[in-house]
Order: sequence, then structure tokens, then C-alpha cells
Amino acid sequence: MRLNITRLMHVILPLAVLLLSACGGNHSYTIGGTVTGLASSPGPLSAPLVLQNNGGDNLTISANGAFTFATAVISNSTTKATYNVTILTQPFPQTCTVTGGSGTASSTVTSVVVSCSNSSTSAYVVKAGGTVSQYLIDANGALPTTAASSVATGTNPYSIAVVPSGLYAYVANNGSNNVSEYTISAGVLTSNTPTANPTGTVTAGSSPVFVTVDPSGHYVYVVNAGPNPGTVSQYTINSDGTLAALGPPAQAGITPNSMAVDPSGHYAYVANYGDGTISEYTISAGVLTLTATLPVPVSGNNSPASITVAPSGPYVYVANNSNSTVSEYSIGAGGVLAPIGTVGAGKNPSSVTVAPSGQYAYVANLGDGTVSQYTIISGVLTANTTAATVTVGGQPIAVITAQ
Repeated sequence: MRLNITRLMHVILPLAVLLLSACGGNHSYTIGGTVTGLASSPGPLSAPLVLQNNGGDNLTISANGAFTFATAVISNSTTKATYNVTILTQPFPQTCTVTGGSGTASSTVTSVVVSCSNSSTSAYVVKAGGTVSQYLIDANGALPTTAASSVATGTNPYSIAVVPSGLYAYVANNGSNNVSEYTISAGVLTSNTPTANPTGTVTAGSSPVFVTVDPSGHYVYVVNAGPNPGTVSQYTINSDGTLAALGPPAQAGITPNSMAVDPSGHYAYVANYGDGTISEYTISAGVLTLTATLPVPVSGNNSPASITVAPSGPYVYVANNSNSTVSEYSIGAGGVLAPIGTVGAGKNPSSVTVAPSGQYAYVANLGDGTVSQYTIISGVLTANTTAATVTVGGQPIAVITAQ
């Protein structure tokens, strides 16, 4: 009898241990998946993609492929192994979405999918009254008739520039001789006022009329219309998006009004409104050196008001305020410009810009409150097939696009 009880206990005890373990023991499961569509080189000052699980366990993603959160989820007799993968920080200028990101784990999870793509493109229109309006560009390059948002600037704003990453923007204020600094979130501008720079501005030269950012996103240039000859102020971009002066201003022509930097960052061009010329520069470590002055090949009183370079090159466009045209150029060896044609614009065009894709161009027409819209084919501008112009009102003086 004693032997039978002993044998029975040898059978029952292991079974009891297994049952207790199944009822009250902890089981851990890792949570992960894959990332697709994430840009391999988001650019200077770009925000990274940061994922969270269950509101914590932050995970920074820098490349496409598999990912796994460091902290596993736990299930036991009182807790289920639930998970909820969300995006804490979007990899601006892209937008990512999560598929299959939540549930209850009963084994290792590898099925979460994070898909990334380019964000909607925004256009910013500077208005002489002291505001900047944001417009969302649709799939065919057209602008809506109503602004998505607006923000205040300094006195008599003349121009806006956005860094390649899309995180910061700068506005040249002609009346207050300074530059307003902004951060950008989901296309919306907000004054950049860190503790070290609570005013959200930086001093410029006399009568600043234009601001631009070099393709690397490290330098900012501000064209000062006076005194004649005009000058170009040079700045470096700090890690928080604020500006710091870089050496003395570079010389320009009579009443310079606009500036553009080629995609390589080696050359720059300034449109001189007062004498109808273009100043050419070389660039080294952000510093400008004047190399040549070229006449704008348009007959009559052209008054070049704005100049821009296609993001991928090799084309340059100049808006001629007095005769309502846009001059087209190709960039040759050594950065030398060669004219390729002229196209009509609205009344008194004051600004020209090319979308990041290089497919579309926009001209702000100060004289009739419109923005002319173009499609670009082999460097030549043609009227947008959806609408040649869009009415924005408020004396549009500048327009720029951002990804």
C-alpha cells in the first residue's frame, strides 16, 4: 500500500507543478515588425522616426528593415500581454503610419508594419501687411483658394526661406532690418524663441529684401537692398534653428533684390533690381566671393526682382518685375548662366520658386494679387493645365514651397 501511494505521489506532484506554472507563471514576448519607405538620407536637421510601445519604450529607427522593442510584454494569471505600437516622432519631412500595431501577444510578434512616405507639400506666401500664409499643394501642383494657417512676421516682410529638412523657416523683414526665425510642425510656422534668443529674430543689414538657405541646410544668406551697392549678410544655422553671423556681408549690385544657390552649394546668384544685372559668386565654407556681374538679357526696363535655381539643377529662373516676364537660364561649367528663353507672368511679378520635385514653378504677382503656376519640361516653363493662376489677394510679394 505504501509503495502504491509513493508511486502515485511521483505522478501527481510533477503534474501539480505544471498546473501551478501554467496558472501563475510569467510569459514574455518581444514585439517588433518591419519599416518600409523610410528615406535613407533625410537631410540636415531632419527629425528621426521614433516608435513607442504601450506609450513608452522609445525606439529610434534610422533605416528600413526589421525592428524589435527592447522591453518584452508579459502575460500571467492577472495580466495580458497587450501591445500598442504608435509613432512618437514623425521623420519629417516624411509621414509614417502603423498597420497591425495593437493586440494581445501569445507568442513573439513580428507582424507590425510601419509604412513611410513623403509628406504633403506646403507653399508659404509672404504678405506685405506682416503675415505668412500656408497653402497645401495638391497632387497636380495646384494651390487651394484658402490658406491653411497664417503667422505674424516683422515689419514689411519681403521673403521667406525653408531649410531642406523642413524644420525651420526664416523671413526677411524690410522695415525692421531683421530676420524672423520659425520652427515648422506639420507645415505650420511657429516663432522660434529659445531661451538664448527670446525675440525670435536676428539682425540683418539695411533694408533686407530676400533670404535663402544653401542646399546643405547649414547656411543662410540675406540680401540687403541698401545702401548702394547692396550687400548679402551670411549666417550659419545653429542646432536649434537660430542664426549666427558668418563674417562680413558680401558685396552685390545696385539694389539687389533676390538670391539663389545652386544644388551643389558651390555657386550663388543675386538679381540686382536697380541695374538689371545678376551677380555671380563662388562659395567656400559658406563664405561668398563675387566673381562676375552679368546683364539680364531682356530688352527694356526689366527690373529683375527674384531669382531661383531648380532643386536638382541645372536651371535658373528670374522674375522681371517691370515687364511681367520670367527669364529662363541653364547653368554651365563654372556656374556660368546661359539664357534659354522667356515666359509671361502676372502683373509685376515679385517672386519665383520651384517645387522640391522640380516639376512645378510658382510666381507671386504683386500687381494683381495672383500666383502664376507652371509645369517645367526640360527647363522650360508652361502654364499649369489645372489653372494658370490662383488668386491669393493681399499683394503677394513672395512664394516658396517646402516638402
